[in-house]
Amino acid sequence: MDDLKVPAGPGIPHGLVVPGGDLTEQFSRSSGPGGQHVNTSDSRVQLSIDLGSTTVLTEAQRQRVIERLSAKLSGTVLTVSSDEQRSQLRNRNAARQRLAELLREALAPPVARRATKPSRNSRRRRTRAERRRSEIKQNRRRPRLE
Repeated sequence: MDDLKVPAGPGIPHGLVVPGGDLTEQFSRSSGPGGQHVNTSDSRVQLSIDLGSTTVLTEAQRQRVIERLSAKLSGTVLTVSSDEQRSQLRNRNAARQRLAELLREALAPPVARRATKPSRNSRRRRTRAERRRSEIKQNRRRPRLE
């Protein structure tokens, strides 16, 4: 199996090359239209990588990826599947691109939020709305007997 090349991006300035030995491909029959061809070919591709044991990531990168992709992981294994195309080769390429993009996004460092203040007009609108709401609640009280 060929190595997977992850393009350069934030957090990985020179890109990343995942050795083919760290990847696992499985093929199965794809569902959906395709006539008789769909019943005879294994065109669906599942591409997996064990993030806990891969040699290409540093410990800090591994922690970041596992934390960010925790919802998509099964243990420490990330699996991507593709069955959009009728061709197994096209599905293999699509799964590889999807996995590379997931890794690239997960390895990007978090973007710090720039603190901002609410504008003067938004503060005025908020206090006006609070006063209006307070008046509505004041009018709900029973009238005095005087």
